[in-house]
Amino acid sequence: MKKITIIGAGFAGLTAVRQLRKLEQDVEITLIAPRPELQYLPSLIWVPSGLRKREDIIIPLANFFKRMDVNFVPASVTGLKDQGRTVETDQGSVTNEGLIIASGGRFIKKLPGIEHAITPCEGIDAAEKIRDRLAAMQGGTIAMGFAGNPNEPSAMRGGPMFEFLFGTDTLLRQQGRREQFKITFFSPAPKPGIRLGENAVKGLMDEMAKRDISTHLGHKMLGFEANKVKTEGGEFAADLILFMPGMTGNLWFDNSELPRSAGGLVKANQHCKVEGLPAVYVAGDSGSYPGPDWMPKQAHMADLQAECAAKNLIAELTGKTAEATFKIELMCIVDSCDKGLFVSRTENKNTVLPANKAMHWAKRGFEWWYLRQYR
Repeated sequence: MKKITIIGAGFAGLTAVRQLRKLEQDVEITLIAPRPELQYLPSLIWVPSGLRKREDIIIPLANFFKRMDVNFVPASVTGLKDQGRTVETDQGSVTNEGLIIASGGRFIKKLPGIEHAITPCEGIDAAEKIRDRLAAMQGGTIAMGFAGNPNEPSAMRGGPMFEFLFGTDTLLRQQGRREQFKITFFSPAPKPGIRLGENAVKGLMDEMAKRDISTHLGHKMLGFEANKVKTEGGEFAADLILFMPGMTGNLWFDNSELPRSAGGLVKANQHCKVEGLPAVYVAGDSGSYPGPDWMPKQAHMADLQAECAAKNLIAELTGKTAEATFKIELMCIVDSCDKGLFVSRTENKNTVLPANKAMHWAKRGFEWWYLRQYR
C-alpha cells in the first residue's frame, strides 16, 4: 500500500484528500496539521456583524478523517529531508512515498509597528478582535488596506479587505453610527484589486466614493504607530487599523531542500510538481506556479491545484505520465454583508456583475454547500 502524506488541513489539503480517495482507495493517507479542524476563512468577513460566530467558522474534521480513512497527526512541521520522503515535525518524523504540501502561506510582518494592525485573514481570533474593537468604539477613524510581496505578484490577498471595508460601512450604517466614523482605504498600489480586472477596480472605487470612504493610494508603506498609518506619501491618524500584508513561504521551508521562488514560495511547474523532487507536489498558497500575474491566492484556486496535484501524484506512483494541469481561474463574490459584487476572470474572459442582494445570498449558500462535505 502506497503511503502518501499531506501537510495542511486547509482548502488545498482537504481537497487533496478527497481527490486521492476518489482516484485510489488502496493508499494510506496521513495528514499533518496542528489541529483537526478547518477554519473557513471566507466567512470571517461576517464575524464583526454577528452573521457568523466562532462555531460557524471552525469545522471539526474528526468525522471527515474517519470517513476518508485518514491518519491524522497533530503536529507542526519543522522541516523536510530525504528529497521529501521524511517530514520532520515537533512530534517526530513521518515518512512517505508521496507528498503534497498544502500548508498555506505566511504573512510578511516586517513593517515597523505592524503589531498595531490586525491582520483579518489570520483567523477567527483576529475577526473576533475586530468585532470587539468596533463594538467598543464610539467614533473615530478606521483604516483598512493591503499590500503585496514585491517578488511574488500573486502572493497577496486583497479581496477580503474590500469585504471588511464595505462590510464595516454597512454595519455602522445599520447601527446608525456611520456619521461618527471616518473610513480610509489605503494601499501602495495605485489601482488596488487590479488582478480582478479594470472593470472591477472601477466598480470598487465607485463603491468607495458612494459610501464616503476616502482613499490613500499609490504610496509605499513605511509602518504604523498605535494610532497612525505612515507612508511615503504622508501619514494619517487611525484609531483602528486593519492591514493585510503580502505573503511568503512557511518558516519550515528554510529547513528543507525545497526549491524557492524569488518571493519565498515553493517553486512548481504547471502540473503542481515541485521541481527536482520525486513524488513531491504543492497546492494552494504554499506554491509559486507559472501563469498570469493575476492568478489569485484564494480557496477556489487552491482546490483546483489540489485536484491537479493529487491526480499527478497517483499517476507518478503508479508509473503513469503525470500530465494533469489546473485551470487558472479567479472567481469571487466581494460581499458587503447585504449584497455582493461578482467577479470572474480566466485567460480569455473577465466578468463583473453589479453588486446585488442575490450575490450575498449566493455566497452564503455556497458556504453551506461547500462545508457539508466536511461536517
